[in-house]
Amino acid sequence: MKTNMRELMMTIMRHFMILIGFHMILGPGERIAISDYNVNDQATVRRRYIALGPYQPRGHDFPRKFIGGWHRFVPSWFDTYDWLEYSVKLDAAFCFVCYLFKNKICKGGNSFVDGGFSLWNQTSKFDTHGSCKSHCLAQEKHDLFSRSGTSIGDALEKLTTEEKAMYKARLRYSLRCLKFILRQGLACRGHDESDESLNKGNFLELLNWLAESFEDVNKLINCCAKETTKLIIEDLGDDYFAILADESSDVYQKEQLALCIRYVDKKGRVVERFLGIVHKLLMDHSLSLSRIRRQGYDGASNMKGALNGLKKLIMDESPSAYYVHCFAHQLQLTLVAVAKENQDCKCFFEQLGLLLAAIGNSCKRLQMLRVAQAEHVIEALELGEIESGRGLNQEMGLGRPGDTRWGSYYKTIQHIILMYEPIRKVLQEIGDDPEYKETGKAEMALCSLESFEFVFLAHLLDTIFGYTDDLNCALQKRDQDIVNAISLIYLTKTQLELLREDNGWESFLADVTSFCVKRKIDVPNMDDIYKAAGRSKRKYVKLTNYHRFKVDMFLGIIDRQLKELNDRFDEVNTDLLIYMSSFNPKYSFAAFDKENLMKLAKFYPKDFSVTELRRLSYQLGKFIIDVRGDERFRKVKNIDELSVLLVETDKHAIHAYVYKLLKLVLLLPVATASVERAFSALNFVKNKLRNSMGDQYLNDCLVPFIEMEFFLRVADEDIISRFQKPPRRVNL
Repeated sequence: MKTNMRELMMTIMRHFMILIGFHMILGPGERIAISDYNVNDQATVRRRYIALGPYQPRGHDFPRKFIGGWHRFVPSWFDTYDWLEYSVKLDAAFCFVCYLFKNKICKGGNSFVDGGFSLWNQTSKFDTHGSCKSHCLAQEKHDLFSRSGTSIGDALEKLTTEEKAMYKARLRYSLRCLKFILRQGLACRGHDESDESLNKGNFLELLNWLAESFEDVNKLINCCAKETTKLIIEDLGDDYFAILADESSDVYQKEQLALCIRYVDKKGRVVERFLGIVHKLLMDHSLSLSRIRRQGYDGASNMKGALNGLKKLIMDESPSAYYVHCFAHQLQLTLVAVAKENQDCKCFFEQLGLLLAAIGNSCKRLQMLRVAQAEHVIEALELGEIESGRGLNQEMGLGRPGDTRWGSYYKTIQHIILMYEPIRKVLQEIGDDPEYKETGKAEMALCSLESFEFVFLAHLLDTIFGYTDDLNCALQKRDQDIVNAISLIYLTKTQLELLREDNGWESFLADVTSFCVKRKIDVPNMDDIYKAAGRSKRKYVKLTNYHRFKVDMFLGIIDRQLKELNDRFDEVNTDLLIYMSSFNPKYSFAAFDKENLMKLAKFYPKDFSVTELRRLSYQLGKFIIDVRGDERFRKVKNIDELSVLLVETDKHAIHAYVYKLLKLVLLLPVATASVERAFSALNFVKNKLRNSMGDQYLNDCLVPFIEMEFFLRVADEDIISRFQKPPRRVNL
């Protein structure tokens, strides 16, 4: 009779809930998830369910099922486990408190929430679930919520001073652990950072008491990232800045846009700082487009397009935001153009690829190369051809070069020349080995390697890449300025022009001939008719070796390189960059030109009014007299050092307009190396084991990792204060 009365009351209550708008299904396993209710109604729904209690049909005729024997649900279990409830429809047991308050999933307890537990022969699972950490947390929340006139928030608000101190101590130690993890770019839970992760033994165990869900840990990471970025924005202030942007795919093959800003800090130093990978970052941090004075991207149409590119959109808002194509990227394109458009270079790299495939595709053949290299070093030492010593004669490999990093080709060609004899020995052994299935490829590679044409082109490209490699490395430096970059480009062009002269050709040919004679490679007579090996003879009818090697190859490749450098670096010839060189402090400001600097200031009409231009003219005259008469400025080598010294000596305040113009010059980015470094960090943080990271979480992990200098300056109190903002549960 009591059971029937209870079921009647439940039916009436269910109809009442439907009438008031809460579509509550009282049968466990059929109910709407608490999270599916409106946030404002969830507390009321929980109270209604707690008022009804767990669904325990004690008078029900529980069916038997065969599980290694006949078993069924036993009603006395309701007395042992007060959280237990039973679904008549599903013939399964459920956990009442976990349905109401559980957010995490614990090992061995998932079935009591999702599909229900019905293995009646394994009653130990009830104890396993009852001792599960997430069940205990849910039970604690249930008990707090059930107290008259209190909720979880109310109960935590009434914590004692001692309990609040303990809470803050735990939060502080958790934050310290988290900061260490972020600085190292490591995963919080090994390779699995999901709510279902079973990884133990790390600081997230300490955070379990803090968070109802894993989202709270993400929020703490987000607070670290925001406080780091806040310091960067404060360091920038309301000053001018340049933006650097580039796109790259991550390990999940998803395109990511990285954004950096370049500005002059309070000490006069040029710095480039990483903002993040998500879009609309400028607006998120209240950075006005009108304060942008420079842009630096690659040459993609979506970046520098004249109609709809990012460059055009920003210049519509800020006409003085001048764009300069990344110098390092242009240099890469120059070398790529030479390699792909010159037929001789194209054939050389095809032969190089065949050689690398013959040796590099097998660990066994690479080991043969190592042995041959070691034997060659020992033999050369015995003959006195090389010297021994620390750091000398180190083992070299044959890494496969990549088009996006053209400097790798220089390294590969260098190793081919330095390891020529060991490589030839290994190719001979491979060609003579009957077990090797591709002896034909090895013999073709050996034939190419032993030809004068291959050696000639290898030395020529090694020389050209050697000149451009210095420029490439310089453009990748953090402290490189535009004036020095222009000077380096000019020097590179000068070196190539000197190389193409008669003295350069004779010296180069002598080096190649000496290399070939020493290794018993036939050197052709330059006056004889050229014999094309493996090519159509119609193209080279009555062509002398001199004309073929000097005019077609030597001069042809160098001229092509010079043409590409002039075409790609066309911005160097613009008035803007020419005027900037007048700030060069070398040789007691020998390049200083007041008229050019005044013309430069007119490129920024919004930054220099007519009155300010007149004051700038007067200040430039006083400025040059001041710095030339000051001993401290005689050792300054570039405009970066000039800016720093002006701040250190407080002359930036005396010559305010000159310093303002100097800062605008410093904002011009030479290369997008900072963005490239961000992509390297991206691949470290979002690796193959963490390839499902969301954009926001990835961004929050990258900012502290890349901008560690600022992250280390962030105070724990600032992060905790941001973390404790509503709707956090504890007010410290």
